[in-house]
Amino acid sequence: MSIRVRAQESNGVVNLRALISHPMVVPDDDDGPNFIETVEVKRNGGDVMTANWNFTISRNPFLQIEFDGASGDTVSISWTDTNGDSDSTEVEVR
Repeated sequence: MSIRVRAQESNGVVNLRALISHPMVVPDDDDGPNFIETVEVKRNGGDVMTANWNFTISRNPFLQIEFDGASGDTVSISWTDTNGDSDSTEVEVR
């Protein structure tokens, strides 16, 4: 599983777009549920957003948010799923 991220700044606002590869298995499936529960976005180590998701989010979810920032800032995004798996990545704002 992976995360593809792009973060671009314009007039002091950072536009973050992320595509998260994850099967997002619903509870009705034979293997049991496996979906992303928590997504966190941080800018220069400070919290920007925390999302609590459930099985209603589609497979390979796309996330787009805007927040105050500048070129050169470091943005990280991470997730944790119901099986305890997780992934994270970090990008520099362009």
